[in-house]
Amino acid sequence: MQVDRRGNGERMSSDEQQEGSAALRSDGVSGEAKDDQGAETERLSKRQRKRLLRHQQWEEQREQRKQKRKERKQKRREEYQNQGDGMVESTARKRQHLEPKPSSLRLVVDCSFDSLMVLKDVRKLHKQIQRCYSENRRAQHPVQFYLTSHGGHLKENMNQKDKGWVNWKDIHIKSEHFHQILNKEELVYLTSDSPNVLKELDESKAYVIGGLVDHNHHKGITFQQAQELGIDHAQLPLGDFVKMNSRKVLAVNHVFEIILAYLEKQDWQEAFFTVLPQRKGATPVGQEELSSGQPKGEQEDDSDEDPESVGAATHEDSNILDQQRKNQEEPEPPAYQLEACSAEWTAA
Repeated sequence: MQVDRRGNGERMSSDEQQEGSAALRSDGVSGEAKDDQGAETERLSKRQRKRLLRHQQWEEQREQRKQKRKERKQKRREEYQNQGDGMVESTARKRQHLEPKPSSLRLVVDCSFDSLMVLKDVRKLHKQIQRCYSENRRAQHPVQFYLTSHGGHLKENMNQKDKGWVNWKDIHIKSEHFHQILNKEELVYLTSDSPNVLKELDESKAYVIGGLVDHNHHKGITFQQAQELGIDHAQLPLGDFVKMNSRKVLAVNHVFEIILAYLEKQDWQEAFFTVLPQRKGATPVGQEELSSGQPKGEQEDDSDEDPESVGAATHEDSNILDQQRKNQEEPEPPAYQLEACSAEWTAA
């Protein structure tokens, strides 16, 4: 019989016995846990113990960091309130200025020249169209973008290289020709062969850009098409503001970006020099003398291709020339002639 040593010798109840045994078990377990933890700490290296200590300190300071964040947030809120309504109005004006304002002007890329291009040029046209789309999405005054006569090799290449084109937004992709979906009176074909110079943009018009990468193999074809369709045509006022060392033929995306830049800046010269690449050697009209000191090779650059493709073509051409030079050299003498010559030399 168990007797309570503190009391009068009465028998302990079953509840008291269970509490006492539970306390003994908990003390044993906690002691074992402490021993295990201490042993584990002793097994850690010095670097690991430091890392563990930093982690413990980080956890202990969690509430302090939370309180500091609340204090900083409250301080910023009070500063904004003290600045008054002036700051709020300026922020509102800034947001209003940055919001894009779509233009009613329509820009059309005519892709009806698919049969005149090799696959390499079709891929270049695809990249130029991608650039037009991305620039229009980021523009301050985005235009109504049309892609007409879409099909053939261009569509096949887009399906293979850029399947996401079917999800493009703010663009009208049509398989029909542009004169079938737009009014004839509103069309203006932009071509460098036109005698008409475009002085300003009419946002009620639809300006057509020839989607052709031909390296000047089909001169005047866009001007000829405009005449056959009986629609207006014009060229950008490039010669009035820019002196170029290369041809005035620009890539599709260059013409597209110049139009976007003019809509934003309302200045042709600023729009030209914002977009034109340096390899075109463009200088403002009247300042040609300042650029006369450039190397001759830079002034005579007459290529609208990408620098990588131009470099590759130049390297290939040099290999062909080297091979031609080797073929023109005299053939090596046969082996028996060499042996005879060596024998004569030895006899001599």
